[in-house]
Amino acid sequence: MILQDKTLEKLRLLINEETEYRSGPKLVSFFNDLGFNDSYGQGFPSRWMYTDEKLAHINGTPELDKCIKKLFAPVNFIDRINELDNYIKDFNQFLAFDKWKIIRNEADITFEKSDKIIFNDKSGEIKEDEFLKREFSEISLEKIGLDGVVTETLKIRFDEIKKCLSANAPLSVIFLAGSTLEGILLGTALKYPKEFNQSKSSPKDKEGKIKQFQNWTLSNYIDVACDVGLLKEDVKKFSHSLRDFRNYIHPYEQMSSGFNPDKHTAKICWQVLKAAIYQLTENTI
Repeated sequence: MILQDKTLEKLRLLINEETEYRSGPKLVSFFNDLGFNDSYGQGFPSRWMYTDEKLAHINGTPELDKCIKKLFAPVNFIDRINELDNYIKDFNQFLAFDKWKIIRNEADITFEKSDKIIFNDKSGEIKEDEFLKREFSEISLEKIGLDGVVTETLKIRFDEIKKCLSANAPLSVIFLAGSTLEGILLGTALKYPKEFNQSKSSPKDKEGKIKQFQNWTLSNYIDVACDVGLLKEDVKKFSHSLRDFRNYIHPYEQMSSGFNPDKHTAKICWQVLKAAIYQLTENTI
């Protein structure tokens, strides 16, 4: 199959970050299983550039099919099958534009061709414009119940985001909103360690052990907070612009991804942060 650039970008995120964090050596091993003969050492490019290069090389070849099957192999998701199905469902939203769909039948991963673009849009699912129009009666960082010193720091960031929005500085909004949300969710995880660690969505290392909170990604925090009932699906759905905010700090990573945020992207990130804060004050475990 031949995939468009946007689909390849999502595939790179799934390989590098989302299904599990793959370091440079792990990425080399992953792609060497697909026929490459690379080695990791001095001068190795950024992880994003390396994966983009490999995916561009195998796009339209049988190795791309093998790559996707390897990524979503159910054997790598023992005790996390629901998580795997969510990854597949998410990726199928992108594959729809290439007129392909991934099907998981027990332990088998297959592909289905479509002659038209099909969206997994369920009746009643919130749309982007509806999400942006939502207003919240009260946004209170204090009501989340985090440490007072941390709360004061978060409030400073919250006010600075408003200034960046007014100044039309979308990249700054994404950095601040992403880091602020991660700080809030880390504090929440420390508040509810048992619930976060026992969630079926909690990230695991290669030995199957739950990772320490400091090694979780923003995406991990969002998924788990949603799983335990503190966040709703709308925040999870629209958080994609925030989840990899750290990577965009590096100019070469931003260049590699082709990510150029605009005011609209910034508004979505701001709305995600506000919605998350509101839901964390309204929902309890």
